[in-house]
Amino acid sequence: MEPCLAVRETMPVQITVLRGTNLKGSKAESLLNVRVEFNTAVLGDSPKLEQSAEQGVEFNFTCRFDCSEGLNTLDDLAHKPVILTLVEILPKEKKQKEEKTITLGQAVVDLLPLLQGQHTFTTTVTLHPAPGSPTETSMAEGSKPILEVAVSVPDALLSDAQLTDSNLFRVSVETAYSVPEVWSTTGPQFSYMACLQVPVSLEKEQLLFFPSGVLKPGGEREPVPRPKKWTSGLILAPGAQYIPASFIEEGPAEGEDGELSGPEYREFCAEAESTKKRVSWDTERRFFMDPASQACLVKRVSDCRYWPVEFMRAPLATTTKGKAAKGDEDVQISFHGVAYVDMAPLLYPGVKRIRGAYHILPFSEIDLYTKTKRQGSILKEYLRQASQTGRGTAPTAIGSSQFRGAPGKISKDDKGPKDNAKKLSIQPLVQKPQGSDSVVEFETIAPPNPEGQMYAEAGSYIVIEVALDKPLVRKRPPEELTKRVAELIPPRPAIPRRTAGAEKAVKDFHGQVASVAGLVLEQYQELFGGALAQGELPLDPSAQEERKAKLLGELNYSGKYFAFKEQLKHSVVRIVREKLLKTTTFPSQEELQAFLSQLYIFLVDQMHISLNKTLSVDVPETETQPFTDCAQLKHFAREAEVNEDYELAAMYYQERLARDRSNPDHWFDYGAFCLLISDHAKAEDCFHHAVAIDQRHLHSLLLCGVLAEMRGCFADAETFFESGTCVEPSSVLAWTMLGLYSEAQGNEIRAEMAFLEAAKWMKAEAGEGSVTQAVGEPLPSEGKSTQLQEGATVSEEGVPVTEREERDVEVEAESVVSEAEQTAAVSQPEPAVLKPCENAPCHNNTIYMEAAKFLLQANALQFAQRALAQDLLSPEGGTSCSYYLALARLHLQRRDFDSADQNLQEALHVNQENPDVWALIGHLHYMRRDFHEARECYRRNLDFVTDASEMHPVYLRLGTIYLQEDQFEKAKLTFLRACKNSPSCLSWLGLGTACYRLGELTEAEDALAEANILNNRNPEVWGYLSLVCLQTGRQLEAEQSYKYAVKLKLKSEALLQEIHALQQRVGFGNPAF
Repeated sequence: MEPCLAVRETMPVQITVLRGTNLKGSKAESLLNVRVEFNTAVLGDSPKLEQSAEQGVEFNFTCRFDCSEGLNTLDDLAHKPVILTLVEILPKEKKQKEEKTITLGQAVVDLLPLLQGQHTFTTTVTLHPAPGSPTETSMAEGSKPILEVAVSVPDALLSDAQLTDSNLFRVSVETAYSVPEVWSTTGPQFSYMACLQVPVSLEKEQLLFFPSGVLKPGGEREPVPRPKKWTSGLILAPGAQYIPASFIEEGPAEGEDGELSGPEYREFCAEAESTKKRVSWDTERRFFMDPASQACLVKRVSDCRYWPVEFMRAPLATTTKGKAAKGDEDVQISFHGVAYVDMAPLLYPGVKRIRGAYHILPFSEIDLYTKTKRQGSILKEYLRQASQTGRGTAPTAIGSSQFRGAPGKISKDDKGPKDNAKKLSIQPLVQKPQGSDSVVEFETIAPPNPEGQMYAEAGSYIVIEVALDKPLVRKRPPEELTKRVAELIPPRPAIPRRTAGAEKAVKDFHGQVASVAGLVLEQYQELFGGALAQGELPLDPSAQEERKAKLLGELNYSGKYFAFKEQLKHSVVRIVREKLLKTTTFPSQEELQAFLSQLYIFLVDQMHISLNKTLSVDVPETETQPFTDCAQLKHFAREAEVNEDYELAAMYYQERLARDRSNPDHWFDYGAFCLLISDHAKAEDCFHHAVAIDQRHLHSLLLCGVLAEMRGCFADAETFFESGTCVEPSSVLAWTMLGLYSEAQGNEIRAEMAFLEAAKWMKAEAGEGSVTQAVGEPLPSEGKSTQLQEGATVSEEGVPVTEREERDVEVEAESVVSEAEQTAAVSQPEPAVLKPCENAPCHNNTIYMEAAKFLLQANALQFAQRALAQDLLSPEGGTSCSYYLALARLHLQRRDFDSADQNLQEALHVNQENPDVWALIGHLHYMRRDFHEARECYRRNLDFVTDASEMHPVYLRLGTIYLQEDQFEKAKLTFLRACKNSPSCLSWLGLGTACYRLGELTEAEDALAEANILNNRNPEVWGYLSLVCLQTGRQLEAEQSYKYAVKLKLKSEALLQEIHALQQRVGFGNPAF
């Protein structure tokens, strides 16, 4: 056997059987001894000792074996136990030449602790009785026979570095269910075998053989948990075949990695596992791996993710006499089947175990090559070699074998003299040249496998577990990722607001005045409280002066007056230094007196302010709030983006930051805007600010990763994406973004892991009806509003949508006034964004579509294109309406109108009743300046029973078209709906314009006043206000409005000419003449 890892030197392993307890032979006068075996070799027999059930047997027998590279390797220690056999030596009878012995039982010692860094350990093992031995009686009586064993080595078998770099590979073949019905538990008995190969190096592979499968009838489920068995066949005692502390534990079906983990297989599997026949192995083979073997394993899995596990059924009693010289054609495999185990999950970061059920398929040479790029059956090759050496079929004692040939091929050294002339009928005869990606062409058709076909007909499957002590691909822990992100973007703790300087000094003085006032009131209560309560306190001025004098006298007499002065002194000194900025001496007495007069006036004023606050019973005044909040500012910024007024949009974003720079959402939104205008450096700086404020801000972490990849900093990008999955492990968006990045980097296995994780969480959210935020939903901000791109309208949350019935109601001019008054009366309107209609047509979104929506609204177009490409290829996605709609939005943001038009036509072909499609077609025509077609699309959009995801730009643009076509009544109704749903400066301006054109000057002025409140820097609002004032004869207001319109650079020449003409007609309004 090829060694897996060379020990530092030949190391003796010492086995000491210390004592036995509850050992009982068939006769009291018989002797006992223990035989120690390892790796098919007998290490020694202990002395023959008398048995003593009460005191036990002190064996104190020591034996040893050498652990080296050639014999008794580390891999042998991993999967082979030390077998202890207790033997009873019966006393000699008359005429008996030799002693008669009886095997009482066996125990096994697992040497795995030696491979885990221990150099000595003591264990107590149970002696399992052999069939028919007296030990069975003691077990039935409740006293377990046990042996105490010590194992030691002079020094640790592995150094610390070797221990860190090594690994333990475990393969457990559990049970095959729903096996062919022709298999019977009566009649001739068969052995059921399974095998697979594990790479030892690039040239050699280790054959892991699992013999002795047991056919069981149906009727009951396999118990869980149940112990796993050793692969060694030398253990005779039934109970000793189990590996200590190693059990088969069944987990939820959703967590399995096999081919039958889906819900569609649950009913079939439940029936098969309870009622149908099965073959049980429950055997585990442990394989010790050094770093080279692990690297080889990673490479093999990367090259071919599917590993074949072959199965067969063979008679228990077979003979091959006279057949050893025959060729390959004599090797017959009964019920030859194969299961393809997907080993790729072992390359997922942090994964140490895969377990699942895999279909057993009829073995086919063509299918084997297609799936695994291997040629030839490893089971057939092994049996062929066994037949040539005269061993017949594989004995049940074999647990592994070194396969001498290259994987999946027949070694030339093993071919007989007739091999060149005689080939298997399934041997590939014609192959493509080396380096071709095409599969091997088979000149002959593989012979039928009717026995193997029974597996497919019966729906047979097998449960296999593959586990490692350490993951092949290390997963960075959250602590390491958090530390790395903090190194890239140092966290910025929020600076607490502290009042200091002059403001702090004045507040301290107010506090001291209030405190002294309270103490004076307490003194007054002590002096006059009783009389005041009884109503005997006179209120005439002389009596008040008398009480005042008495109060002052009491304060002076008690010393409280001077205490009060001392209490106020420090705060007065602070005011002099901090507020009045006087810290030096006065050069003259006159300046001192002037300063004292100033100080006295200031202190008296502040004392009155403090006393008024302290003694006032009125409700304290609240600070005046601005007319717009941050959510409205964001809405106004999105609106400006729709109109391509990026300077105005930047102003709104910057105003949000000025109001609260410690809100990461504000930085994120500003960064997304910078991506829109292609200012990538500024965008990255904004996202870094957001992460510095909140290291767990998911969306900013993801966009930091996107921009890091665009700069070519792939290590940093990977850190940001991984950190996103640790910040929110259940985030579909985070896992999808990690998958898109890994796919772009060519790491297909990691991308697959991320996509599977994202799909799992999306399925969990859909199944549980979770109300938590799903990925791809609006960006994190006050209203969670979605970006209004150049026609790319995405759902937003905010004010509820207006009822459809209101659309056809004629709105009189008075209603406009009342709406304006109501809006002005509300201290803060709701966030000026729309919530998606609950009845809007929806689609079964995939993880890629959710990521694409997020990326489109964040203006990360390169990643959005990747997400849409994955959605097109995914089975759940494809050419759906939502796909074409998202792709059209992508092209609109790139101003590729022809491609967007083509995508929208495809979306319309899929679903003609989707209002979002018609809204986006209208935006496309509007951006092309085809206002007639845009109007028709918008009107059709309004005719649907359900609204589009975002109606605000539809209302604004439709109303603008109506104004251009002089349909002022329709424009008025359209803008009024916009003002009701999501008021903004532009919606009120459009309403005011329509009312002015209709001659409704009062309503127009009210609407323009609302527009001016929301944005007093819009020149058109001032221009129309000037027109209204000119029409109503208000000269001063007309001139003031006109000056603001000119100052703000009114660009509409038509509006300027109209103002000038009206000024000339009325004779005022322009201060220039």
